[in-house]
Order: sequence, then C-alpha cells, then structure tokens
Amino acid sequence: MASIQRSATSSGSEAGDPQIDERKRKRMLSNRESARRSRMRKQKQLEDLTDEVSRLQGANKKLVENIKAKEEACAETESANSILRAQTMELTERLRFLNSILEIAEEVGGLSFEIPDIPDPLLKPWQIPHPTQPIMATANMFLR
Repeated sequence: MASIQRSATSSGSEAGDPQIDERKRKRMLSNRESARRSRMRKQKQLEDLTDEVSRLQGANKKLVENIKAKEEACAETESANSILRAQTMELTERLRFLNSILEIAEEVGGLSFEIPDIPDPLLKPWQIPHPTQPIMATANMFLR
C-alpha cells in the first residue's frame, strides 16, 4: 500500500514536495528576471533609436539649411556674373567704337596705330590680351 501512495503523490499535483516547489519558484524568478532584462533591452534599444532619430533629424536640418545657404550664394553669384557679363559686353562695344575711331584717324590723318584684336568675351572669357598688346586707356575715355 505504501507504493500506491508514493505513486499517487508523485503523479499528483506534486505540491507536497518542497524540492519541486523550490525548483518551480526558482524557474519563475529566473523567467521573471529574464523577462525584465528583455524589457530593459527593448527599452534601451527604443531609447537608442529615438536618440538616433533626433540626431539624424538635426543633421538633416543642418544639411537643408546648408543647401539653402549654398543655393542663395549661387543665385547671388549668378546675378553678379550676369552683371559682369553685361558690363563686359558694354566695355567691349565701347572698345570696338574707340578702335573704329582709331581706324578712321589712321585713314584720314595718315597716323599709324597698333589696334589689337578684341576677343569675344562671351566665347572666350578667360582670354586676355597678350602682354605685347598693351591696352592704353584713361579714366575719362569710358565716360559718356
């Protein structure tokens, strides 16, 4: 009869065995601690991702501001460039006019002037007169 009682006790709820209760309690505590660590890891990961989002949004904002500043500077440079092109064309036309006066003076007065070729400033803006071809000008010769 004792063997029947043992099998009934061991196959039953096992609540009476303090060693099994201790193992269950330790497993439950271990599971709770593992779940707590998992929640903490997830919370840390969420905080890290939130921080990264904030950092990236700040960097994006700085880049957008930088792009806007560069676009404004580019627009200002293009505007100044347009003004300089217009001034270059106007000065080129004045120089052509003065050269034509020199050509007329050569024909009429029999004088000899060295008249340099005028490069097209819009086709070759980097081309400057050669040092052997000095351009003589006075401050009042461009006044109207």
